[in-house]
Amino acid sequence: MGDNDYDDTVDSILVVSAPDESRVDRAMSTPMSTITAINRRDEGFSLLETMVGLGLLLVVAAGTLPLAAVAFATSENQGHLSSRSAEYAQDKLEQLMALSYGDTTSDTRVFPATDTGGSGLTFGGSVNAAAPVAQYADYLDMRGTLMPSPNGTPPPDSPDGDSTNDWHYQRLWQVTTVPAPGGGVRANLKQITVTTTVRTAQGAWAIRPRATVSSLKTFPF
Repeated sequence: MGDNDYDDTVDSILVVSAPDESRVDRAMSTPMSTITAINRRDEGFSLLETMVGLGLLLVVAAGTLPLAAVAFATSENQGHLSSRSAEYAQDKLEQLMALSYGDTTSDTRVFPATDTGGSGLTFGGSVNAAAPVAQYADYLDMRGTLMPSPNGTPPPDSPDGDSTNDWHYQRLWQVTTVPAPGGGVRANLKQITVTTTVRTAQGAWAIRPRATVSSLKTFPF
């Protein structure tokens, strides 16, 4: 072979010897192709490997989307809507408690309340959202503004299709007697119960948020 010829089977010879030894104890031949493969592994990920990794990450992220939707709906229903329902129920209860014990005509379904046209604190009413009783029900829009409803049924939706002007909260109340321990009813005592129900809950699977508050009204206060 000439000066520039070499054996293709072995590209280089690596000889390792221990110091202070008179002869070489071990020799090891490492082909250049092996060294090249090692160097390539140190170069990082290829485009294909990156795309596969991103694809797997996308699949995992897509699997968590339903959980995010459930978390949002639960937060809206049990946080915002439930809090608003409790607030509006408490407002109505305080309005009714402000009436005199024997009031039977005040109308709190309008704002400001009037002295006639309503039921005041007459015994009656219902807190069943499916069966509202006239003069014992009113409705609020999404901003909490009172909407007229003379017969107790929900007011019609806005003809312009703007849902912000439609009713979002139903408030029902009832005035009942209070049972006495030995039977009969307690004299000069009324129980006022108010229930506010949200028109539509977030999520088709969710129960409509509602809040109920109750208090006792005694004569002559």
